[in-house]
Amino acid sequence: MPVPSDSSAEPHSRRPAPTGLWRDADFRRLWAGQTASQLGEHASLVVLPLLAVLTLHASAGQLGVLRAVGQAPILLLSLFAGAWVDRWRTRTTMVLTDAGRALALGAVAAACLLGGLGMPGLLMLAFTVGALSVFFDVAYQASLVRLVERDQLVRGNSALEGSRSAAQIGGPALGGALVSLLSAPIAAASGALFFALSFLSIRGIRRAETMPERPDAPPRMWRRIREGLRFVAGDSVLRAVCLASAAFQFSFAATMTVYLLFLPRELHLSGGAVGLALAAAGPGALLGSLLAARLPSRFGYGAVLVGAAALGDGVFLCVPALHGASAVTVPALLAVGFVFGFGGQLVNVTVMAVRQAVTPDGLQGRAAATITFAGMGLTPLGSLAGGFLAGEWGLRTGLLVTAAGMLLSPVVMALSPLARLGRDLPAPHDTPPAAGRTRSPDPARES
Repeated sequence: MPVPSDSSAEPHSRRPAPTGLWRDADFRRLWAGQTASQLGEHASLVVLPLLAVLTLHASAGQLGVLRAVGQAPILLLSLFAGAWVDRWRTRTTMVLTDAGRALALGAVAAACLLGGLGMPGLLMLAFTVGALSVFFDVAYQASLVRLVERDQLVRGNSALEGSRSAAQIGGPALGGALVSLLSAPIAAASGALFFALSFLSIRGIRRAETMPERPDAPPRMWRRIREGLRFVAGDSVLRAVCLASAAFQFSFAATMTVYLLFLPRELHLSGGAVGLALAAAGPGALLGSLLAARLPSRFGYGAVLVGAAALGDGVFLCVPALHGASAVTVPALLAVGFVFGFGGQLVNVTVMAVRQAVTPDGLQGRAAATITFAGMGLTPLGSLAGGFLAGEWGLRTGLLVTAAGMLLSPVVMALSPLARLGRDLPAPHDTPPAAGRTRSPDPARES
């Protein structure tokens, strides 16, 4: 467990980042650690299910339970993770979660090789990896604000989200290749290696973090969670981000449920073609991450958010017009996936920079966790809605309706203060004194 800072320590202010983001050794360590961590996380999302199927001979129902258990921490722990991150150093949180995930995957590999792994143990370890990933993801989103200067937030987010996009492309492929070339247990051990590399890289960060002030009688966990919820709900910009995220996640979950049925049953595509269509979003997301560092300062944050969301979400309306496995079907699906990934990632990077800019340091973790909770919390309902519409109205009509629903997100943005954002990031918004005060960290505990 992290050790709290000593309030009696000598003041030690954060030293400024060197000119040029990539000249900053601490940012490079964060980027390298986050990249390794994302590769390990996305590889394990493939390795653990394959291990269950190939080694434990899991049924379809058991595999579904395994995936659900691994995803459950997003809903169960996001708000707690936000409250935790706002009270501890993000570096400490990331290091501990990396170590925990490395040990968990190492335990999977060891138990499997020794013949002692069963589905109950795998479920427990999958939940553990998922829970630690929630804490890591919230911490790394808050860490950038404490590590770099305000005018470097967009470029920093662009770099971090770019590596995350690359990991989303390469991680599953790497996990599948490791299982095929080696074995599922060895692949799990290889995933642990990525988390160990992330641990070593982030452990090397030396810059002191500007930490929120901790009162003599710190509030209880639920009170800190309520502070985060109240801040997001009371801020017009963050409230719009929350509503737009919720609208998108609900509609996207419904759309993907219908889409994954539409491709093989209506368009008669093979499994390989379906996988190719889904993978096309990865390169688009990578391009979106790169351009997110330049477009907002040229066209304005509001214009980029609304335009990219309308483009990326609206492109799915083209899919119901496709018929059969013609020569243009797969190229059209690749183009749809690429544009969707490009627009979606451009929105992700830009909105993250806006959220970080308007949120005081003492609420960064809770704001990120609240928005994640509000958005991801509706995905199960969206999936159920998509299945219902596909069954009642048919796949083509169901896909048209759910894809149209995704346009609710850019509509919410266009009608909110987000659309009025200019070429400069907004200033931090007001917060209660207890959540917003900062103090200097103890340099002795940074090493």
